[in-house]
Amino acid sequence: MKIQRLVPALVLAAGSLLPGPAALAGTPLSPAEARAIARDAVIYGFPLVDHYRVQHAYFVDHDNPEFKADWNQLRNIPRVFTPEDKAIQTPNSDTPYSFAGLDLRAEPVVLTLPPVTAGRYHSVQLIDAYTHNFAYLGTRTTGNEGGNFMIAGPGWTGATPPGVKRVLRAETSVAFAAFRTQLFEASDLENVKAVQAGYRVQPLSAFLGKAAPRVKPVAFVAPLTPEQQKNSLNFFQVLNFVLGFCPVHPSERALMKRFARLGVGSGLRFHAAGLPPPLRQAVEEGMADAWADFAAFKKTRIETGEVTSGDLFGTRAFLRKDYMRRMAGAVLGIYGNSREEAMYPTFFTDASGAPLDGATRRYALRFAPGELPPVDAFWSLTLYELPSSLLSANAIGRYLINSPMLPRLVRDTDGGITLLIQHESPGPEREANWLPAPKGRFWMSLRLYLPRAEAIEGRWKPPALQPAGSAAPSSAAAAPAMVAGAPGASATP
Repeated sequence: MKIQRLVPALVLAAGSLLPGPAALAGTPLSPAEARAIARDAVIYGFPLVDHYRVQHAYFVDHDNPEFKADWNQLRNIPRVFTPEDKAIQTPNSDTPYSFAGLDLRAEPVVLTLPPVTAGRYHSVQLIDAYTHNFAYLGTRTTGNEGGNFMIAGPGWTGATPPGVKRVLRAETSVAFAAFRTQLFEASDLENVKAVQAGYRVQPLSAFLGKAAPRVKPVAFVAPLTPEQQKNSLNFFQVLNFVLGFCPVHPSERALMKRFARLGVGSGLRFHAAGLPPPLRQAVEEGMADAWADFAAFKKTRIETGEVTSGDLFGTRAFLRKDYMRRMAGAVLGIYGNSREEAMYPTFFTDASGAPLDGATRRYALRFAPGELPPVDAFWSLTLYELPSSLLSANAIGRYLINSPMLPRLVRDTDGGITLLIQHESPGPEREANWLPAPKGRFWMSLRLYLPRAEAIEGRWKPPALQPAGSAAPSSAAAAPAMVAGAPGASATP
């Protein structure tokens, strides 16, 4: 698919960036060309720059409250995420995480997974610097029996070491390993801790008991804030730094040659201060164009359900150079899983098409008998406040409703289940089904872990979110008769 400009209003037709007019070395760079390159470089580069922001917080900046561990060391988080976790948008609060930043420049890294009891979902999502999900370990791909698995960077050559079950190749010389371990309920936390204690991350030399190779320290540049990523010309300098860890892919040689016209690329320096005023304005306009195109893509393709969460995350081969899809995945839910691992039908609007607002409306989501999300692991409905897309603090500390909670939910008279989303409590008799909403705008993600074929293929659809009147508390809000199940929720991460 290709991105092409159809009208001056920057309506996005689709997603791939292809070289524009011939850009021969030595020819002057016009403002129009600079604007077009800047736009395309932002769409291409935002996932890399935002990923770097998170990785810097997690593995570089010891003073950052989000710091996890040094590179090639594992950090277990023996709890679920709360509104106090702010480094990444749309965090999952079903599975305690473990994190490792992988520096693969000098040698591979070996990940060890312990045996995990059948029925407990766990996974290791392996993400490169582009935010491609290049591989998975765990329940779906390698089973629950555990083992040693080696992650090798683009420059490594060698035989599979003894004791290693499988070698997985990363396209970039740094990577991110996100471990998820299912928590069934609060009393299950000690069991999760026991699983996490069996995870290990070791450089290959340590795994083999040999001396570590020498590696040059990295002079990390300062990351940008989320707001600066949208409007600061330093975006391109940070992008250049990240591209230094990313050998040029054969499919992108022409694209990188075009970007180099603006000083964007590995080993290049983007001279923001030295730009003549017309070019500086053009680059700023190009950045704005990229975000306008993203807004159009979100409104016309994602919120309509034409593009789903399953389209936004995956391998390089799966994304097929559709850089707008990759950008949308990073903006709306960076580190979303590939669809075989998890799907994320989302609710940005109610069945009438109105944005979700806990200050003015109450909502009901009814699953008719036999119509719960089809999964082989678990499902959950998680609420995020806007504009942050972070978990929303509330009086009862409940940020989601998930399938392990089913025995405690109140059933409708026909056996179905109606979830109530509103700011005020629906009353003690229905509070088990209550997902508290902020007194303002929000959206929700319905996660399906290990979705079954009917979900992946679209034969199962989530019900529409039904508005249930004003936000004032009322017993009518809980009445299942007010809710009619219907397909229609759009899907993104």
